[in-house]
Amino acid sequence: MGDQPRERDDAGRDAAFGRLTAPLKSAPLKIAEVINVDFSLRHFLLPLMRGARARGHEVVGLCAEGPLLDLPRAEGFRIIPVPMARSLNPAAQLRAFRALLRVFRAERFDLVHAHMPISGVLARAAARAAGVPRIAYTCHGFLFNQPGPLWRRGLSLGLEWAAGRITDTYLTVSKEEAEDARRLRIHRRAAAVLNGRDPAVFHPDPAARGALRAEFGTGPEDCVVVAVSRLVRHKGYPELLRAMEAVPGAVLWVVGERLESDHGEDLEPHFARAEAVLGRRLRRLGYRHDVARVLAAADIFALPSHFEGLPMSVIEAMLTGLPVVATNVRGPREQVVEGETGFLVPPATVEPLAAALARLAADPALRARMGAAGRARALERFDEAKVVDRTLDLLGL
Repeated sequence: MGDQPRERDDAGRDAAFGRLTAPLKSAPLKIAEVINVDFSLRHFLLPLMRGARARGHEVVGLCAEGPLLDLPRAEGFRIIPVPMARSLNPAAQLRAFRALLRVFRAERFDLVHAHMPISGVLARAAARAAGVPRIAYTCHGFLFNQPGPLWRRGLSLGLEWAAGRITDTYLTVSKEEAEDARRLRIHRRAAAVLNGRDPAVFHPDPAARGALRAEFGTGPEDCVVVAVSRLVRHKGYPELLRAMEAVPGAVLWVVGERLESDHGEDLEPHFARAEAVLGRRLRRLGYRHDVARVLAAADIFALPSHFEGLPMSVIEAMLTGLPVVATNVRGPREQVVEGETGFLVPPATVEPLAAALARLAADPALRARMGAAGRARALERFDEAKVVDRTLDLLGL
């Protein structure tokens, strides 16, 4: 799911590929929602799966096995484990492709809806080979728009182009990447759908604010900056930790952990240095199931990522009434209105990030104004129910 689109797919057939692309309402279908890991299924797909089931469809989730599948299983969803690997290892990807092909042939799905770059390509290719009648894809960020070697970006673009040829419905979570998909002829009818979160879950909560601050030993006068994400380099933690040194009146709470499938630089040396410098002004909270309460207890949200799709965490923070400091990259710049709901700073830099945090930390009235404006914008654009309904309509469900 992603940015709420203004454009709608036209009824009819795609002249280039002769495949049905119209969002026609259908009889009950058997649907496969395919993604890479349990974290992604729980946090990105579960609302969509609930929505499709509420419309009378049978929905099955496919991803790598993991502990975070406990909630969808408890809600009665059937989850089929598939050995997905978040890497370009050919042997690992061949195993995943073969497993998907076996499942698709056995289950005879009416629609396969794939997500994420690698699992998305594999699922669409396997669905085509298995003769699945309808194939859909939601792009949560293009690898070729991310920093990396030219060969990897070129490979990503080539795979996206090839997979686009066998995709009936092509969605993206950000408007910019829908435009990229159309401009680069990955898919002529690519549509942005936004991401969404539930305002009934994420909202200002004075009771939670008081309780958590007391639990964490944070005073009512302390300014709390919160970051919520996986602990990986491209989320900008080295810059954020350095920037906090220049915001002496603020406390940083970090929510999240590193997944086993995450790659790249180990951040522990950065956190060790920050803990030595910041002392009690840095608190690592790990993975939590009460993120809504943590956000309600904070004052500023920070996400200085190097690249993004359309981050859920920014939406959660906006719904909670927090001003957001993010980087001026795809995704966040569609969410944050510079100077109105927060600040956008250059990626991979420390000084502008520190200046934005310091300005907000020193001005409670500014925080309140930006937080209120951000909440209003999120309610209008990023309400989960609206985004799910829009996505299901475009899928023809």
